[in-house]
Amino acid sequence: MDFSFIITIFLIGFIGSYISGMVGIGGSIIKYPMLLYIPPLFGLAAFSPHEVSGISAVQVFFATIGGVWAYRKGGYLNKMLIGYMGVSILIGSFLGGYGSRLMTEGGINLVYGILALFAAVMMFVPKKGIDDIPLDLVKFNKWLAASLAFIVGIGSGIVGAAGAFLLVPIMLVILKIPTRMTIASSLAITFLSSIGATVGKITTGQVEFLPSVIMIIASLIASPLGAMAGKKLNTKILQVVLALIILATAIKVWMEILYKVT
Repeated sequence: MDFSFIITIFLIGFIGSYISGMVGIGGSIIKYPMLLYIPPLFGLAAFSPHEVSGISAVQVFFATIGGVWAYRKGGYLNKMLIGYMGVSILIGSFLGGYGSRLMTEGGINLVYGILALFAAVMMFVPKKGIDDIPLDLVKFNKWLAASLAFIVGIGSGIVGAAGAFLLVPIMLVILKIPTRMTIASSLAITFLSSIGATVGKITTGQVEFLPSVIMIIASLIASPLGAMAGKKLNTKILQVVLALIILATAIKVWMEILYKVT
């Protein structure tokens, strides 16, 4: 493994983790295509989709730790929200992951496309007033939160994603959680949902050791930096960045689905 390969992997991990720390997503949405397509552009060894998903799973686990650590002070982490949604998404993702073996690849892609489109539409729904609510006075419907997280867990388990790109618009639009609390709490929930995926990838030998270590180091540096930047940015800007990332994901997924159909 030469120096240029190490630097490329590190930069992919750094950029993806910085953005994920800033906007409160695990980052596999960003890093999966980067790992898959960028190394071959520079004449470096290409990873297989299984290797990329394995590296991404491990990296998301550590990136979310870094992001949560940066948000640990200031009342941004809503422990009750994390508890209800975290447990539900864990159960749902296990069931979704187990059931996905009965689905075709086309069926899995279609589920991913529908989820991404749903998330993109929700991000453009007006969110007036949610950031005027004091963090210590935030209230939400606990069983609605748990039910929605369970559904997200099933969908994310099927497609092999942590589900944060779905959790964030749900928390903002349906549960009316302020933007910074949504970002911090979604990182914690994503951390919980990534545990199963990480263990599964490692135990089945889908993780390339050295690239994963490089990505982990980049994540632990960049994710807290991104979270600190997110604390300073205007919440409207954060919402726009999130919306654009989720919209780009939806477009990419549907282009792939339509390309395979034609």
